[in-house]
Amino acid sequence: MRNADTEFIGGPLDGRILPIPLGPFNGVPKTYRVPVPAHGDVPAETLVYVRAKQHRGYRWHWRYEFDGPASGRPAEESAVGSEQSGHSPG
Repeated sequence: MRNADTEFIGGPLDGRILPIPLGPFNGVPKTYRVPVPAHGDVPAETLVYVRAKQHRGYRWHWRYEFDGPASGRPAEESAVGSEQSGHSPG
């Protein structure tokens, strides 16, 4: 399986470059979830990073930007849901 060295921006992984497994079409996943185990009095949580494009001259590559702890819904659904609230099908 192929990997892509991908940069992380923000959150606990800020500045790190990690090998991310590529999907069937040689792209990194839209979201990357990092499980953080419970430690002492701190409960377990899942950190969410969202894929973003980064340009370098004429070329671009993917990077991940910190989206915060998981809220139970993927970031794409929560953004779409807020835009469509109040809109009735018609």
